[in-house]
Order: sequence, then structure tokens, then C-alpha cells
Amino acid sequence: MSADSLVGMHTWVPALFAIAAALLIAVGTVLRQRSSAASGAITAGWWIGAAIALSGFLLQASALGLGSILLVQPLVVLAVLFVLPMEAWADHRRPHRSEWAWGGVLVACVVAFLLIAKPVSTDRRPDVVVMGITVGAVVAGLIALVVVAERNNNRHYKALLYGLASGALFGVSSLLIKAIAIRVVNDPLTVFVRFEVYLLVPVVVLAVVAQQRSFGSGDLQTSFPAMNVMEPTVAMVLGVALLGESLKVGVPATVVLAVVLALAIVAVAELAKAAAIRGDQRALEPADR
Repeated sequence: MSADSLVGMHTWVPALFAIAAALLIAVGTVLRQRSSAASGAITAGWWIGAAIALSGFLLQASALGLGSILLVQPLVVLAVLFVLPMEAWADHRRPHRSEWAWGGVLVACVVAFLLIAKPVSTDRRPDVVVMGITVGAVVAGLIALVVVAERNNNRHYKALLYGLASGALFGVSSLLIKAIAIRVVNDPLTVFVRFEVYLLVPVVVLAVVAQQRSFGSGDLQTSFPAMNVMEPTVAMVLGVALLGESLKVGVPATVVLAVVLALAIVAVAELAKAAAIRGDQRALEPADR
């Protein structure tokens, strides 16, 4: 296989997987929200949505196995955008102009990032000690954040802390999935004796618990944007720091990328906030009748 073919495989295939994962995650999210909105209970529709979202997560894991975290995570963020037309269809309305505007900003930012940054995948095996200490410290800090959130009586800050913790934990899980994928490729016989495999399960469980607690706080306008911003941020930072992933950019391009990423964060936060506002409005509808 030629070098160009290999480059294409490590770029377009994981990119397509990541976009498909974002679509499935969006579908699963909308189904879960709609199925539990009427009664607040976990229904058959909720489980269908959960299964679809899980399929998206597995597809995201496949994308991480084939490509760079710096390539996959920005594309998975598009799930926030895909929710727009789905929610509009379910609500029998058209998306607001501001939503389309922020959606356009997000797409432009993702495309600009990938074209300018040209993220480079890595097969470098992470140093076990450094990775263990770093991930352990991050997870311990996030658990402390959850404890603080649990003791906080302010709904706004509780939602914020749980949202930050959940997003960051999902970001850590992306790093662990990538590390496991590298092991599978380079040394498959030792995969199940490595700590990454056994750390992934509790990290994902903690992320889901924190996510549910953030939703339960009743302030989706705070928790949802926090989750959507933190996951790619943590995953990308850890990917660069621990796996040696890099960007082919100079100083001027770095400045441009910083602006692009800042705009993307604002766009994600605005789209997530809009979705959360609609969710709060739907939750209040039965009480208003």
C-alpha cells in the first residue's frame, strides 16, 4: 500500500466514522430526551435511544483507533449541530436563525481547524507511568469536583460542576480508547494486561453518572454546554501531552487556530444552551397546563 493511501486511510476513514458517530449520538440523544420527557421515566424509546447512542460511541472508538484524537474529536462535536434539525422536526418548527448562524460558525471552525492544523496521528506507545499518574490525577481531581458538586446546594453551580466533570471524564475515556487502540495495533497479546483497559470502564461509568446528575440538577442551560466544551478540550490536550499527537503549523497559523478554537467553543456553548432552553421549556409544559 502506498504512503498516500495510508495517509488517506488515517484521515478520511476516521473522519467519516467520526461524522457518522456524531449523527448516531445526536439521534440517540434526541430519542432519550423525547422518550423520558412525558413521564420522566425510562421507557422503551429511551432504551432505543441509549442503544443508538452506544452505537455512536462504539463508532467513535473505531474512529479513534484509526485516526488522531485531534481529527476525531472536533468532528464528533458536530453532534450538537445535528440535533438542530432533529429537534425542529420533533417540535414541528423551523430552527431559529440564530441556531443556523451558530451552526454555520461551528462547521466553518471545524473545517478551518482540519485544513489549517492537518493533525498528525501517532502510533507512539504512551509511557505507562506518566500516563497512569496523569490520568489518575485528572480522574481524582474530577471525583473531588463531583464531591463538591454533591455538597453544593446552588442548582446553577451544581449543574456546572457536574457538567464539567462529565465532559472531562468522557474526554479522558477518548484518550484511553486511543491508547488501547495503539496497543492493539502494536502489541495485541499484551492488551489485557495493561491498565488502560481496566481504567476505561470505571471512567465511562463515572462520566455517565456525572452526566445523569448534571441533568438531574435541573439546570440544563449550564450543564449541557459545559459537557460539550470540556470533552473535546480534555481529549485533545491529553492527546498532545501523552500521545505526542501534533499539528503541522507555524506561529502565525497557531494564532489563527487559537481564534478558530475559541469561536468553536462559543458556538458549541450557544447551540447547547439553545437545546437546553428548549428542554427546560418542554419540561415545564405539563406543569403549565
